[in-house]
Amino acid sequence: MAKHLLREIDNLKKRILTLGMDVEESVRLATQALEDKNYELANKVIEHDIVIDNMEVEVEEECLKILALHQPVATDLRFIIAAMKINNDLERIGDLAVNLAKRARYLSDKPTIEINIDFSGMAYKAKTMLAESLDSLVNLSEALAFKVIQDDEEMDEMNRGVNRRIHEAIKRNPDQVESLLKILSCARHLERIADHATNIAEDVIYMITGEIVRHRTEEGLSQ
Repeated sequence: MAKHLLREIDNLKKRILTLGMDVEESVRLATQALEDKNYELANKVIEHDIVIDNMEVEVEEECLKILALHQPVATDLRFIIAAMKINNDLERIGDLAVNLAKRARYLSDKPTIEINIDFSGMAYKAKTMLAESLDSLVNLSEALAFKVIQDDEEMDEMNRGVNRRIHEAIKRNPDQVESLLKILSCARHLERIADHATNIAEDVIYMITGEIVRHRTEEGLSQ
């Protein structure tokens, strides 16, 4: 029984990591579509979402099967619980990549608006946090997971800055309100991707230590 459980947990790890890589690629392509105003690339992300959705269902079914057949305890149980939560966060990130792609598709034929915002920097930060959260899972690195959590405040500040500048741009360019609001929603989607990456990092810490770190303050994390 123990050998079967270990084999199934190892298979589950591979499924989670495959889903993670797929989601990471969707985010990369969606942000590229935004930056390049590439309609076809945006469509590719949207069409691929069904694959991510199917993978998410398969991972959840695998988790439930392991729970029912093996009734794992201790570390194995923590892994299954964390895997189910990470699976859900990855699927949500995939949905957010689709939302970004839809905005990219809309903006692809609209005039470029000159705004003093570091949108590329925000996209890079979101992608980096996602990559590092997955790396913390692969390497079971508590330190890297904590880094992702601490980086979330920087992402929140970047989003607040974008919000301020977009609202200022709307006052200056009332004829471009719809496009500006699409850009604003893109920033929000990137910030939400970072939030889900943070959730993944928190679940990795739970997986490793059994400690629930959600709602702990940044000061507490640095102690």
